Amino acid sequence: MHTVWQQFLDGLYGTTALEFIAVIFGILSVIYSRAENILVYPTGLVNTILYIYLSLVAGLYAEASVNGYYTIMGVIGWMMWSRRKDGEVVLHISHASAVDWRNSFLFFAICYGVLWWILSRFTNSTVPEADAFASATAYTGMWLMNKKKVESWIWWIVTDLASIPLYFSKGFVFTSVQYLVFLGLAVAGLVEWRKKLRKAAV
Repeated sequence: MHTVWQQFLDGLYGTTALEFIAVIFGILSVIYSRAENILVYPTGLVNTILYIYLSLVAGLYAEASVNGYYTIMGVIGWMMWSRRKDGEVVLHISHASAVDWRNSFLFFAICYGVLWWILSRFTNSTVPEADAFASATAYTGMWLMNKKKVESWIWWIVTDLASIPLYFSKGFVFTSVQYLVFLGLAVAGLVEWRKKLRKAAV
């Protein structure tokens, strides 16, 4: 226990300015997404662009790819959330349908399989299964978030649970703390979006 605590302190003290900035903008992005605020996207883009670099440095290649995906989907999501018709926002919070769930699991399985195969065969990754899993759940969460599906938060919760030990093991202690904060925010986001949907149905 003492060794883990010392590793945590050493990692915290060794946090670089880039990692610190990325974490702050990542937390802001999740806070804005919970509030269904369009600022989720510009703050998120700062976070993801920085983490492409940080993940490559750490040898977390699937995580680098997911941050590249986040960046592209962030631009697309920004446009989707900004769409208006007669002055009203077009996209509203909704539940995932049975088809959405089926497609989500299929999308996750394909992402995991492809990422694991690439990491295992073509990179020096020491954690291909964990890296692929955390990334595949994140791919799925972002896809559903852009569609304002309540269930996107469930995928984010799973992503956070997988990412906390993953980044800690790679020495990005402040980033693992970020994912711990993300976990709490994702649970709160799930509750908040469900509440908003119930109010809209009244």
